[in-house]
Amino acid sequence: MEQLNEVKTIWQAELQRALRSGRVLVLLGLYGLFSLLVLLVVGTLSSALSQKLAEAGGDPRAAEAAFSEGRNAILAVLFSTGDPAMLEALKQVPLVVLIVFKVTLFFLPAYVAIMGFDQLSGDVANRSIRYLVVRARRSSVLIGKLLSQATLLLGLVMAVDLGIFLYAKITTPTFPISAAVVYLLKFWAAAIVYSSAYIGLTSLCSALVRTPAVSLVLNLVALFGFWLLDVVGAGDPSREFLRYLSPSHYPNGLLHPSFVPFATSVLAYAAFAIVFVGAADLILRVRDL
Repeated sequence: MEQLNEVKTIWQAELQRALRSGRVLVLLGLYGLFSLLVLLVVGTLSSALSQKLAEAGGDPRAAEAAFSEGRNAILAVLFSTGDPAMLEALKQVPLVVLIVFKVTLFFLPAYVAIMGFDQLSGDVANRSIRYLVVRARRSSVLIGKLLSQATLLLGLVMAVDLGIFLYAKITTPTFPISAAVVYLLKFWAAAIVYSSAYIGLTSLCSALVRTPAVSLVLNLVALFGFWLLDVVGAGDPSREFLRYLSPSHYPNGLLHPSFVPFATSVLAYAAFAIVFVGAADLILRVRDL
């Protein structure tokens, strides 16, 4: 119970400090910029789809078939799958939402790194962490700061996702409000589960070094390394096992309608998060502060 109180106190203090600093507005603007860039891509793809529909002629059935074909082709590329169950599950969601969601997932790990690279290293650099560890366990400091970043991320992702779904509803009147609410919560939860591993990685990188700048560079190098593992594993069947070592391999399952692929992805991200946070805790316990 005492440790829970320590974690709660640190979590509240860090969250209040972040909210007072105006950092939230900067981070929201940064994430919004990512989404805006993706919307430009969506506009290009939508133009291509419109052209394909125009080429189908005036026959409504031909137009519908062309739209369905074009949509499935885009989803197959974005989600690297031709799974009919996956495509059917996403059938109700406007294409703009799917494209923005998928592409922003690519930026989200770097966004998490920029958001929390000084999570621990900032306090180590200015030596304020010495005052914290006198009053609280080192593990409480780690968990409290991690939860503060996670809470901030929850709100920021929800704000951006809400804007995306409102845009989708306005531009797609046939998108039911009930479905929009369900998919908003589902996509928001998927983004948070996906981010959990990268929040843990940020904590680990921040616990390893003494300066925030080095922590950020180390974090970005680690992200590139995990992405490279996924790419190399996908390029050769003999090296496919490498993909399972990267968090980049598992996001598609978070939207899968079947339980097994969904649970596999959730457990994978939970395992990555536990390993990263556990390593950060071990390092923080033994290092000289």
